Amino acid sequence: MTSPTAAAGTPGLFDPISLRSLELAHRGWVAAMCQYSCDPAVAAGVPTDWHLVHLGQFATGGAALIITEAAAVSHEGMISPRDAGIYTREQADAWRRINDFIHEHSAIGTKTAVQLAHAGRKASTYWPFSGRNGSVPESEGGWQTLAPTDEAFGRYAAPRAMTEDDIDKVVRDFGAAAALAVDAGFDALEIHAAHGYLLHQFLSPLVNTRTDGWGGSEEARFRLTLDVIREVRRTVPEDHAAPAAHLGVRLDRGRARRRRLRPAGEAGCRRGRGLRRRLVRRCGTVGVHPGRAGLPGRARRGGAYLRRAHRRGRDDQ
Repeated sequence: MTSPTAAAGTPGLFDPISLRSLELAHRGWVAAMCQYSCDPAVAAGVPTDWHLVHLGQFATGGAALIITEAAAVSHEGMISPRDAGIYTREQADAWRRINDFIHEHSAIGTKTAVQLAHAGRKASTYWPFSGRNGSVPESEGGWQTLAPTDEAFGRYAAPRAMTEDDIDKVVRDFGAAAALAVDAGFDALEIHAAHGYLLHQFLSPLVNTRTDGWGGSEEARFRLTLDVIREVRRTVPEDHAAPAAHLGVRLDRGRARRRRLRPAGEAGCRRGRGLRRRLVRRCGTVGVHPGRAGLPGRARRGGAYLRRAHRRGRDDQ
């Protein structure tokens, strides 16, 4: 049944939607929510019964798409030691159990997406309910973090500036994680390039002050994100018959940060629109995080952009 708004030309919340290869029953989706509920003492990064219950409830409740919490593509990419990962077979098997439950018990054909992430200089931190803040020292199970430069984020421990080999490994890690996601039964992939994590760090001229081929100009700052997308697409082609053929990217609008750049005449103030158009052509869906202040209005504008971006991406096929 078509809703009245759809008949008038505006899609309704409960109308079906097709995002290239991804068919969804309606537009009510569950966004990624970090749980910090893996037990590193038992199996680092392996989802548990907590994740099964947490994500399974949304499927039985009728969500059309469930996006997992940020799943690290490598151990050093975890936000905290209690993060979920998708870089080992054990982790993939645990995700498979969750996906099987959702696909079996959803009455409307709920789909699942995994958010592939690397925290960069914001990795190796204490989880929210630990009672502590800042970076976890290596003596307590933390690790050396990586970033475009060795500049620390706030009071976090200083990262190590990434070498060419480090960057190449990150690209390969995203590709390997995508392959595991297919085996784990996910219907879609989302590359996390927002929230100040590694890909966002490379995109931002406020963080990425490198002077080599990975920083400085727009093209150089975009390079890592685009290389990651190419590697994931090489691993999981769009016409792949298995699940997870649909690929999306999450970006941050970063309006306040762009305002800070304007007095200096930074050309990157306009980078968002150009990057999003390129990502839609390569991926199909670009999610724009609305930011913290004024959430309702920004969320509406972000959703409108997402719909326009999808239409442009569909027309580009």
